[in-house]
Order: sequence, then structure tokens, then C-alpha cells
Amino acid sequence: MKLIIINGPNLNLLGKREPEIYGSDTFEDFYKKLQTKYNSLELDYYQSNVEGEIINKLHEVGFDYDGIILNAGAYTHTSVAIGDAIKGIATPVIEVHISNTFGRESFRHQSYISPNAKGVVLGFGMQSYELAIQSFLNK
Repeated sequence: MKLIIINGPNLNLLGKREPEIYGSDTFEDFYKKLQTKYNSLELDYYQSNVEGEIINKLHEVGFDYDGIILNAGAYTHTSVAIGDAIKGIATPVIEVHISNTFGRESFRHQSYISPNAKGVVLGFGMQSYELAIQSFLNK
């Protein structure tokens, strides 16, 4: 099984940025743990702070991978274009958020990703990514 995790803006700052919300672990350290635990999977990772680069990556992998785990960060709440990119590809997408976006500012309650995603996992910290992996394994 071939999966990719795509992280959006500011997620490269995990471990430094707002640890009270996002924790103190870097994503790279967590990703290494996922690779070890799920070594039977081909698990790739991509991060960009640029909306168009995220769309390009979705187009690139959206017909060849078995699943995409997407944390679009703040683009979740603003990017019709990323939502449209997901609608246009064949690979199923699980939307992921580290925090419970519904427990935060009201603008974070809107997602342009969710209507086109297979499912949404949020509020479980970094474990949200692992729960998304499990959803693909248990399909």
C-alpha cells in the first residue's frame, strides 16, 4: 500500500509553534516513528507552505497512490482550489488536523477540504495521522 502525508503551511514549525496546541514533537520525529511502525507500507511525506505546490502534489500523486493524508493547515479554511483539486483526483483523501478545529476560532469551523474527503480525523494530536493510516488499512 502506498500512502502519502501532505502537510500545509506552518506545519514545518511543529515542535516550536504553539506547543500548548500542537505539542513539542517535530513532525519529522513523529514521521520516523510512523515509518518504523508501518514499515510494510510505502509511506511518503511532503510539506509546503505554498498553496499551489500542495495542489501540484495532489495532482502528481492523486492517481497513483492508495491514499492521501492531508493536513492543509490554514488552507483548509480558505482554499477552494485545494478542495477542487481533491475533487478532481481519484485517490481518496483523509483530512487530518492535530487540534480540534471546532474548539478553536469560529473561522476554523469551515473546511473546503471535508466535502471532498473520504473522512476527517481531528483533535487527537499527532495521533490523528496514525488514525488516518489505520482507516486506509482497515478499508
